[in-house]
Amino acid sequence: MAERTLAGLRGIVLDEQVTFTLGELSHACGVRTELVVEMVDHGVIEPATSTDEWQFYGDSIVRAQRALRLVQDLELNWPGAALVLDLLDELDRLQKR
Repeated sequence: MAERTLAGLRGIVLDEQVTFTLGELSHACGVRTELVVEMVDHGVIEPATSTDEWQFYGDSIVRAQRALRLVQDLELNWPGAALVLDLLDELDRLQKR
């Protein structure tokens, strides 16, 4: 993961094969690990592994950040945010066809 800053813009360059721990994901999103666990419980994001030590792919960071904005800005609950993100993903897949 490489962090870049350009003219006041901040972003993270993600490699799709790189995984992040629960702590790294929560740090990247600026939230407590308990909140990430809550997102997993409600189907907002899914761990890449099913072991006791969760690992997440880079797209989970983007999805979690989008979900956080939906919850904060539109006052959706976690299941509602998960549904909106799933619908947006489906729309994106259909547009690419």
